[in-house]
Amino acid sequence: MTLYMALIIILSYLALIKCIFFRHRRTLVKSLKRALNAPPSRETNGENIRALVVTAHPDDECMFFAPTIIRLVELNATVHLLCLSEGNYYNQGAQRKQELLNSCAVLGIPASRIIIVNHKKLPDDPKAEWSVSLVSSEILKHIRAHSINMVLTFDGSGVSSHANHIAIYNAVRHLASTGEVPNDCTLLSLVTVGLLRKYISFLDVPLSWFLPSCVCCIIGSKAYKQAKAAMLCHRTQLLWFRYLYITFSRYMFVNTFQTIAQGPKNLKIY
Repeated sequence: MTLYMALIIILSYLALIKCIFFRHRRTLVKSLKRALNAPPSRETNGENIRALVVTAHPDDECMFFAPTIIRLVELNATVHLLCLSEGNYYNQGAQRKQELLNSCAVLGIPASRIIIVNHKKLPDDPKAEWSVSLVSSEILKHIRAHSINMVLTFDGSGVSSHANHIAIYNAVRHLASTGEVPNDCTLLSLVTVGLLRKYISFLDVPLSWFLPSCVCCIIGSKAYKQAKAAMLCHRTQLLWFRYLYITFSRYMFVNTFQTIAQGPKNLKIY
């Protein structure tokens, strides 16, 4: 009897995930419209979105943001990627740069929309303290150059607590406080979840769906294979634990975002 009950619970949970996936496909545009604060009378679809995904290293785009990028590309949004380092921690910068281009090609971002920054003050180094003013100026430059209306990046925990990830969030938060960001540009941060949720793969989908968030991007098995193929482009990073990450990380299946509120604040600049 206990075995049958367990089987029923498992099948019901999997059915719930499938229902959420199909419902999500119908509601994603609506949540993006709300995030952009589009007027009710204005028709908003993916083609109206000009998104900038801001990352710290090659492989961040597929390790953490693949579901979002895949969904936005499917909606015909214009997706740009700004990577603030070449990932040269082990002197593999040139190779990792090419891996990033290959990964983005799989995800659907053309090379013409990819900017990889190589600045001596922005090293790939978890011990390095990136300048908030320098990072924010790089981001603002690309917002203005491409008329970006949606910026997506890390939150204050950086998913993996990497100092470079957190520095980007601090820079975007600074921009949010200064009033320099165009009024029609929404700033979104990728929600960091606890260790257990982080590694329960697609089983986290119901939790991500029902817990409050501004935008939730979910992909199914077909798109997961695309995300996995993108990650496999980063051959220099494919140590044994990366394969475990590809299999068990919920960030390969679902992304949830919160809005970074814009308004005047006193934020110390380094």
